[in-house]
Amino acid sequence: MPIIRVEMFEGRDPETKQELVKSLTTEMVRVTGCGEDSVNVIITDVKKENWGMGGDLASQKFPD
Repeated sequence: MPIIRVEMFEGRDPETKQELVKSLTTEMVRVTGCGEDSVNVIITDVKKENWGMGGDLASQKFPD
């Protein structure tokens, strides 16, 4: 049972997430030969204020 974990900034719509899940699943099946139904994708939305990059908060580097 492959598990793919994706952590990214919040704000993407469900359609974008669906496309990401489909693409990751397709590639996992292609590369490993596992069954599509066995692939799990877990998306964690993270607020920019909770993500540090190079010593700064992402919310400071990438303000909305």
